[in-house]
Amino acid sequence: MCFFDQHRFACGDWKWGYFRQHCNREYRTGETCGMKLIMQTVPVSQKCKLCEKIETKLRRRSAEEDRINRWKREGGKFRASIDRSYDMIKSLDREISDLRNERTKKRLVV
Repeated sequence: MCFFDQHRFACGDWKWGYFRQHCNREYRTGETCGMKLIMQTVPVSQKCKLCEKIETKLRRRSAEEDRINRWKREGGKFRASIDRSYDMIKSLDREISDLRNERTKKRLVV
């Protein structure tokens, strides 16, 4: 039951921070007992890395959709590019889904 800081991000996720204090069970210098307790919670104004990655991929997906709509308005001469963009959107959807599942698992592990 050693004490650590906790960093809480704007999105609600958190991560362990620095080690702060030993508990009564652990007397060796540099060692912890394995149980982590929160000494203090440090609010962080940024979002976590997973949420930033999800937002980046959502922006890329939106850009691909805009590009497809623009090409469709200009006529059917960009068929190969449109197909490639649809494949990119499918790939981004899979990656976004994987990242969201990873974030859900991380929240449930605690």
